[in-house]
Amino acid sequence: MSQPMIFKAVKCPDEELSIRNRVIVSENELPNVKHVSISLADSRRNFVFTIQQHSSMKRPKEMGFNAAHRKWADIMLGAELKVQPYTFNPKTESISTITIEADFFSKKGQQSTTLDSDKMAEEFSQEFTYVAFTEEQQLAFRYDKKLYSAKVKNIQVLDLTKVDTKGNLSGIPKPSRLGFLAPNSVIIFEKAEGSLLSFIGKSKGKMSHTSIINPDWDFTKLGIGGLDDEFSGIFRRAFASRVFPPEVIEQLGMKHVRGILLYGPPGTGKTLMARQIGKMLNAREPQIVNGPQILDKYVGESEANIRKLFAAAEEEEKRCGPASGLHIIIFDEIDAICKARGSVAGNSAVHDTVVNQLLTKLDGVEQLNNILVIGMTNRKDMIDEALTRPGRLEVQMEIGLPDEHGRTQILNIHTETMRNNNKMASDVNIAELASVTKNFSGAEIEGLVRAAQSTAMNRLIKATSKVEVDTEAIEKLKITRADFLHALQHDIKPAFGSSKEELDVFLGQGILVWGDPVHRVLTDGELVVSQIKNSDQISLMTMLLEGPPGTGKTALAAKISKDSDLPFLKLCSPENMIGYTEAAKCQVIKKIFDDAYKSPLSCIIIDDIERLLDYVPVGPRFSNLVLQAMLVLLKKNPPKGHKLLIIGTTSRRDVLQDFEMLSLFKTVAHVSAISTSDQLIKVLNDCEVFSDQEIKDIQHRTTGKHLFIGIKTLITLIDMARQMEPGERADRLSHLLEDLGAIDFN
Repeated sequence: MSQPMIFKAVKCPDEELSIRNRVIVSENELPNVKHVSISLADSRRNFVFTIQQHSSMKRPKEMGFNAAHRKWADIMLGAELKVQPYTFNPKTESISTITIEADFFSKKGQQSTTLDSDKMAEEFSQEFTYVAFTEEQQLAFRYDKKLYSAKVKNIQVLDLTKVDTKGNLSGIPKPSRLGFLAPNSVIIFEKAEGSLLSFIGKSKGKMSHTSIINPDWDFTKLGIGGLDDEFSGIFRRAFASRVFPPEVIEQLGMKHVRGILLYGPPGTGKTLMARQIGKMLNAREPQIVNGPQILDKYVGESEANIRKLFAAAEEEEKRCGPASGLHIIIFDEIDAICKARGSVAGNSAVHDTVVNQLLTKLDGVEQLNNILVIGMTNRKDMIDEALTRPGRLEVQMEIGLPDEHGRTQILNIHTETMRNNNKMASDVNIAELASVTKNFSGAEIEGLVRAAQSTAMNRLIKATSKVEVDTEAIEKLKITRADFLHALQHDIKPAFGSSKEELDVFLGQGILVWGDPVHRVLTDGELVVSQIKNSDQISLMTMLLEGPPGTGKTALAAKISKDSDLPFLKLCSPENMIGYTEAAKCQVIKKIFDDAYKSPLSCIIIDDIERLLDYVPVGPRFSNLVLQAMLVLLKKNPPKGHKLLIIGTTSRRDVLQDFEMLSLFKTVAHVSAISTSDQLIKVLNDCEVFSDQEIKDIQHRTTGKHLFIGIKTLITLIDMARQMEPGERADRLSHLLEDLGAIDFN
């Protein structure tokens, strides 16, 4: 420890300085020192004061004290003082609550007076933020042009050395003799004994805001689930710095984050997240603005609307400086006003000027440090790039579709009231519902719960000639598992749902593994799925099933994708685009891929690629626009943290080779036609249509012959033979195969 410096105690040189609760030294004294520890040369007691350099102190090694300080610390004028720099620990000495007894400075001629403690606390905070306070300390301060005396009754500081299980700071208030006043300290005024003062306020002298961060943040109680990691990320990037005093931030050369962008599919909780951020910070009530509300048909009005949003923050920043409170502005659908400049047609360029005005307020010449702008959008790609660079909306958090754990949290939130009131049947399994609601957003899960409730209530309604309600059964009403399953099947479908119902059409008759060629394709599919699920190096996997028409390529692709159990399954088929123009077809294909990118794990089946490209061998002719779109999308990696499996099918491998598309598929599996009698007999046995004698007859006719028939075609022929009388089916099937040219008799 360095040797203490010796100073001489003198009077405070200026009346205005005497009410600042600081000790005064000359301009060149104690540079870069904020606080000092002072003790008398003949005493072991020490006191901590905040210092201020001022030109009115002419002599070096002199320290000016006001009368209240001299009385409290028992300091005589001319006394020698031992002075050492003192540094507060922001993690253990930041005041969370300070209680102050107040009275008139001069009681002569005063009458009973009622003061607004909230306003007094606000001005007290602005005047004395980052100033040292000690229990029993006496001081004077000015409020509403009048002088008041004050005595510090007790102090509580916030211990920020504790860390919870998620690594977040968990502040614990504890009593302390000493601390420094922070911008978010709670200030409680009490009248001194015998005083004519009285206080009114929201909390009897307590400031309207408490702590900038509530350490006991509970997602379930606030109606938000599945976003724990996202919220922790936002806290780390945007709010952790606001826990510490500005002097620490200045030492780090750090600036507070002033903007957050929340983006993702509709219904995933972006608006809810923004509202909870406002509540968590215990700041002023956030200003929530819908993007389109800003726009105005009159020239200059839209920009004026932007300026009005920031007016209060600007005024307080000028008046209070670092002690200014935090102002939160939430822009819902921010893409409506912040489209990329030059992208909107028209001569007025109103969108461009609105973007420019917002950029100026966020990161202009006069930067505001007391604002937090939260933007929300479903279309991040439409927002001007200048708005998302560091210094503006620099924290960008994707609020995606919840995973199974998140869906469990959301279901628990929306069924809590039913469970507490014994209105949910015991057969409802939340874990099961979370498993079967893949690709459901938070809003859709809430809708599912409402639909299940409606289904249960509908059981009590008798719709005859008039609507009657079974009032006796109302008390016994419970939401059952069957109600949820009915809602899943008939009422609520995810906007980013899968094409499972379409794929089920191809799997209606099951998959017949008639030989090694089929088994090999399914094994290759399992390996590809395992790779996309488990590999940390691969985010995009492509597989092509190629083979003659009718060999079951689409059914095998459907089987591989459904068995993969990936959350997002989508079928891109030319059947769904009949009559579409080239541009419209490109838009549909792009939307399928865009939707897939929003899910952590996705699978897209591109069926019958040559038909999708409008390829015809006469000419040849094809859609170059669709081809170029496919070439781009097949090699485009999904966003970071997302994985995509693409399974394509084609009957014209040579065409894909000519289009330079074949090389984009990392795995190519050949789907063979049935080519031997043994393979044919295996299918006939599995179909259970023919008698043993009929199968022997067909085997005799086909043994030694070269066959070439797709499984899809063969199943159709078998179904036709099924219509014949027993005993005639073998002949019928043989003739059908011969007429089709599936048997080579040469």
